Amino acid sequence: MSIQRRKFSKEFKIQIIHEIENGTPVAQISRQHEIQESLIHKWRKQYQQDPANAFSGNGKISSQEARIAQLERMLGKLYLEKEFLKKTVEHLEMIRSQKS
Repeated sequence: MSIQRRKFSKEFKIQIIHEIENGTPVAQISRQHEIQESLIHKWRKQYQQDPANAFSGNGKISSQEARIAQLERMLGKLYLEKEFLKKTVEHLEMIRSQKS
C-alpha cells in the first residue's frame, strides 16, 4: 500500500504563514497541523519572495502554462495514435504476406 502525498491549498499555506507572522512558533504550528517544519519554512520563503504568485501550483495556472499542458496532452495522444497505426500496418503486412 503506498502513502499518498497530502496536498495543501494556497489558502491553507497563507493561513500558516499568517500564524507565523502573528507570533506562533513554527514548532507549534508544525505539531498542530502535522506538517514538517522544513515545509513551513519553504512556504514562508516562497511567499516572501513573491506573494502574488506564490503557490500557483495547486490553484489557477497561467494561460501559457495551460496552453503548454494542452499541447503536451495533444502530443501524447498523437504519439499513441501513430504507434497504434504503425502496429496495425505491420500486422496487415504480415497477414498479406502469409496469404501470398
